[in-house]
Amino acid sequence: MTAQIYDVDSLNQLKLKEPKMSLTKQTVIDQITVTENGIILYREATKIVEDGVELTKTYHRSILTPGQDLTGQPERVVAIAQVAWTPEVVAAFEAQQALQTAL
Repeated sequence: MTAQIYDVDSLNQLKLKEPKMSLTKQTVIDQITVTENGIILYREATKIVEDGVELTKTYHRSILTPGQDLTGQPERVVAIAQVAWTPEVVAAFEAQQALQTAL
């Protein structure tokens, strides 16, 4: 077996031919549900993708109640809450909560 000798330029050319892998993390809201009493349920999916192939996917679910502070919530969720949470919906939810705590 003979040893191969490479000069610096040859090594640089070999490095250029190595495939470059692309690893990305994507977070998307893939589900938003508004219940009858105005509660908003949403799911965030976090995907790890390498060269266009999904390696892993995890989910995080969140719940928001009518009238809750929306600071820091995703824009799409805030937009839906602003439409769904009418003064009537918020008042009905608060009345329902008061009734349940009185029992």
